[in-house]
Amino acid sequence: MMRQIVLDTETTGLSAETGDRIIEIGCVELVARKLTGNNKHFYLNPGRDSHEDALKVHGISNEFLRDKPKFEAVADELLDYLQGAEIIIHNAAFDVGFLNKELELLGRPPLRSFVAEITDTLAMAKELYPGKRNSLDALCDRLGVDNSSRTLHGALLDAELLADVYINLTRGQDALLIADDATDGSAGPVAASVDLSRIALQVLRANDQELAAHEQTLAQIDKASGGKTIWRSVESA
Repeated sequence: MMRQIVLDTETTGLSAETGDRIIEIGCVELVARKLTGNNKHFYLNPGRDSHEDALKVHGISNEFLRDKPKFEAVADELLDYLQGAEIIIHNAAFDVGFLNKELELLGRPPLRSFVAEITDTLAMAKELYPGKRNSLDALCDRLGVDNSSRTLHGALLDAELLADVYINLTRGQDALLIADDATDGSAGPVAASVDLSRIALQVLRANDQELAAHEQTLAQIDKASGGKTIWRSVESA
């Protein structure tokens, strides 16, 4: 079963191309859609000060980072951890752009060379909730994820929140991934994947009684709307 790594970064500013660098990386691991506790967290010395606006967002002082390792010192450990996993990021273009720049400075290939795929939860949210605010905080509020401890951005905290958001965004998509308390002699739950691609599913059509009940419900809705339901206007057209 593919590992999923929820990843977030904090940076000195908004543009990797003009010299901004990563100062923090937080990663949490999901296996079978459950947190494993196998997390990674790095503070990094970017070799430059954070912009004032960035400091207001992450609250990580330049002085705090002075004795932290450079990205090159943790690159192998990070890439080994991410190897072959699906990487889940909110606004992936931003974080991946910074990670690719850090790797480029070391003469290494881009992130996609090491991972199975990259999933952008911002793109997912925009598809599910078009025209609405889809920041991490907004999604936490909308999906009932407790973000009360989030006064400043922090990469590990944000990755943990995003893991909860991702599970809620995709609830139902993995309904065929069954996890319950039945065991096969092991201590943990059993996860089973069921392939339905070769099964011809039977089509059950509504009977006369069910069709009549359906029409009655539509009529009630149409009446409550003052005759403005879309299906009636389509029928009349």
